[in-house]
Amino acid sequence: MTRVVARPDRIDLDSPGRRDYWVALEHDSIWGDHLIPLTVWVGPEAREGRGLVAFGSNHGNEYEGPVALKHLLRTIRIEDVRGRIILVPVLNPSAFRAGTRESRPDDGVNLNRAFVDGAGVAPALSGITHRIAAFVRSHIWPRVHTVLDLHSGGDVARFSHAASYHRLEDPALEAKSLETARWFGVPSIMVYQNQTPGLLPSEAERLGKITVGTELGWGRAVDPLGVRYAKQGVLAAAIHQEQLRGEIEPIGFHREGTQRILEMVDRDCFVVAPFDGHYEPLLECGEAVRKGDAVGLLHDFDHIDMEPWPAVAAVDGVVLAQAWAAPVPRGQHIVVVAREVSA
Repeated sequence: MTRVVARPDRIDLDSPGRRDYWVALEHDSIWGDHLIPLTVWVGPEAREGRGLVAFGSNHGNEYEGPVALKHLLRTIRIEDVRGRIILVPVLNPSAFRAGTRESRPDDGVNLNRAFVDGAGVAPALSGITHRIAAFVRSHIWPRVHTVLDLHSGGDVARFSHAASYHRLEDPALEAKSLETARWFGVPSIMVYQNQTPGLLPSEAERLGKITVGTELGWGRAVDPLGVRYAKQGVLAAAIHQEQLRGEIEPIGFHREGTQRILEMVDRDCFVVAPFDGHYEPLLECGEAVRKGDAVGLLHDFDHIDMEPWPAVAAVDGVVLAQAWAAPVPRGQHIVVVAREVSA
């Protein structure tokens, strides 16, 4: 296997076969390039506008996605590929090399907020992060109909393992996203708010693509169960979307029929830290709570004699996420309680 360094206009995502690239986007600080690993398989049944892409490291300190996709580079065989499969284990090399959520030390932009008008084109939006978004728009979106964006909690939050999507105006597309999410095998299917500007999954959904995100770990570590869920979800989507030959059996909570659909689309689901402090969880992610239950405590060690502030659930539901690092700044969402809903 030879991995070729190539500018975006020199990569081939359409001819039959397998190709491995370092996609080169010009560096802003050194005389060189940012290198994005991309592998594409194109089989005999590939069609225009049809294919699957899976991204890892949209954020640079979330590692289950990159590890799972790196494993799949070695297990997907070209003779089993029917359509088009594109794997990008590290979408944001700047953030990944720095081990940070944003693209540091370059432009400091969060890639999952960079899919905005003018990204990579307008002078004020021409840094590396927005140019990655422009590359995805120009070269990836036209060739795929299924998008998997593999995230974890990084330093910010610990989650109940989840696959995620948004409520959509197209019920048929939403149903396909839900079914794709279920196949990851995770305990929680997260339906989240769609008001944040610049999200990669939101743009893919607006373009009519089957789109699923994940939260598969936390703490800048590699969670082996999260890696297993990631590999399962990517392979299942590729098989069910007729891009890969084979059969696959359900795993985990999907196999057991115990997955919960958890909706967090309004402000009542989020508990905000009212001051800088240290967060102590009282419950585990995935536990059911009632409105008024204390999920955790926020301690102020500058006022050592002050009673800890209770982070109280504002709705009946399930603890979907909590702050991971103990020190939290004022304004951070330290608890997310999601409502359990039906499909």
